[in-house]
Amino acid sequence: MSVIPNIFQILVYVIVAIVSLVIGYLLRRTFAEKKLGSAETQANQILQEARKAAETLKKENLFEAKEEIHTQRANFDRETRERRAEIQRIEKRNLQKEELLDERQKDQDKREKELQNQDKRINAQRSALDKQAARIEEELERVAAMNREEARVQLLEEVDKKLSREKVTRIREMEEQIREEAKKESQKILSNTIHRIASDFVSENTVSVVTLPSDDMKGRIIGREGRNIRALEKETGVDLIIDDTPEAVIISCFDPVRRKITALALEKLIADGRIHPSRIEEMVEKSRKEVDEMMKEEGKNAVFELELNRVHPEIVKLIGRLQFRTSYGQNVLSHSIEVAKVAGMLAKELGANVRTAKRAGLLHDIGKAVDTEMEGTHIELGMGILRKYGESEDVIHAMSTHHGDFEPTTVEAVLVTAADAISAARPGARRESLDNYVKRLESLENIANSYKGVEKSYAIQAGREIRIMVLPEKVSDDEMLLLSRDISKQIEEELDYPGQVKVHMIRESRAVSYAK
Repeated sequence: MSVIPNIFQILVYVIVAIVSLVIGYLLRRTFAEKKLGSAETQANQILQEARKAAETLKKENLFEAKEEIHTQRANFDRETRERRAEIQRIEKRNLQKEELLDERQKDQDKREKELQNQDKRINAQRSALDKQAARIEEELERVAAMNREEARVQLLEEVDKKLSREKVTRIREMEEQIREEAKKESQKILSNTIHRIASDFVSENTVSVVTLPSDDMKGRIIGREGRNIRALEKETGVDLIIDDTPEAVIISCFDPVRRKITALALEKLIADGRIHPSRIEEMVEKSRKEVDEMMKEEGKNAVFELELNRVHPEIVKLIGRLQFRTSYGQNVLSHSIEVAKVAGMLAKELGANVRTAKRAGLLHDIGKAVDTEMEGTHIELGMGILRKYGESEDVIHAMSTHHGDFEPTTVEAVLVTAADAISAARPGARRESLDNYVKRLESLENIANSYKGVEKSYAIQAGREIRIMVLPEKVSDDEMLLLSRDISKQIEEELDYPGQVKVHMIRESRAVSYAK
């Protein structure tokens, strides 16, 4: 009996548990369905709100687009009206001009007719006067018993006899007086000008010496198996001479700019103590920039010293570059400054344009700053540089005549030529001796005279040009071209000279006959 109630209780517990599970399941299901329905409702509301927002945004964009189109159309209409009004104004002005031209044309035609009538009246009066003069001349010839030509000859002979001696005497006296006065005045002006100039003469060599703190530094400069010295020579383009000279390294190069860059780079390397190829390259580049700045500063100082204004920066840099250029041992920048001062003083004494004279004097050798890099004479290169950077034609002409390549047409051009000669000819200004100068000229003439058909040759302009006269019966026009090239080639091969030499060949044919 006790077992049966226990089973019954167990069944009741099981049934209650099952019912509880079923009721729980049903409750959870009902709650989930309600929650799902609420989520769908919210989603539908969100979609409806999004559609409304989209419609609103669409309407706003459409309204803005219409407003933009309306604004653009209004602007277009306004511009169209303005252009039409402008075209109408232009047409009106053109019509007025045409009417004015028509009126002027009518006036011109009227004046031409009046002038033609006046010419007719003048011609008629001239004809009447000619006839009257002819009658008077015939009457005079009849009275004087000689014609017009005979009377004129007789009168001129009498006048010449009376005035010829007096005329010649007075002309000679005036010429001599003018010559003496001009000579005295020119000597006075030149002497005063030269005395007021106190410039130092600077001569440059082809070598520079860098002082070393000790001889041990030579080995470091040479480097292992010479790598340092080779790197330095490659970067700078100079020759380094390291010999038995105590505590010194010699830099050999014809280009003063390269020597200066190398000297600065060596001084920096010695002070730094680190000497190897990459450091050498860095120091050479830094020294090159310092030299560029140095040239700009030298150019500015020259322009400031001469009180010149509005000089192009590139020309200023080229002026500074002349500090490292020499001509026959004379520093070109110092020479140019001196020429500018002398030319300015001469111009002031003579009442010429001082500014043009000083400017042309400073720039007369500007072509020498680039003549080692470009072909052409320093005058041609200088004229091209000055025209490129907007210098006036008066300055260009004044600087272009100082070697006689062009005929001077202004007072300033003559003064620059004279100032250049004064600066170059002063004792000690140039290193070349007279013997070497004459020898170079003789060598040029000997080369030209060695060719068949050459009659005479003259080396002029300090050896910058040689003029050759050929015999026309032996050298034709076509052969002249070949002959000039052969002479130029031989001069290039056998002679050393600065700049270039112009070979100017002349062929002249003459015809002579005698009347017997």
